[in-house]
Amino acid sequence: MYARRRRVYFVMMGICIVLFVLAWGVVRLWSVPAAVVMCLVAMVIPPVAAFVANRRGPDDRWWDDPSGDPQSDEWWDELDGKKRR
Repeated sequence: MYARRRRVYFVMMGICIVLFVLAWGVVRLWSVPAAVVMCLVAMVIPPVAAFVANRRGPDDRWWDDPSGDPQSDEWWDELDGKKRR
């Protein structure tokens, strides 16, 4: 799960960089408004990429650290299919 989220994050950030570079390196020669629109789209991508990278999957636990309560930790380990050490 983590590898897929990380890969999607880097793809989105790569698209963001490509949009900026193309907007001001190539597109502005033909149309400045189009270059501005491309930059506005690229400006929205990083926050969306951060949401994608930090969201939890259906199999992820919300609290990864033990709580300190042995009964609660046993219950979570049982739900996660982990064996107690």
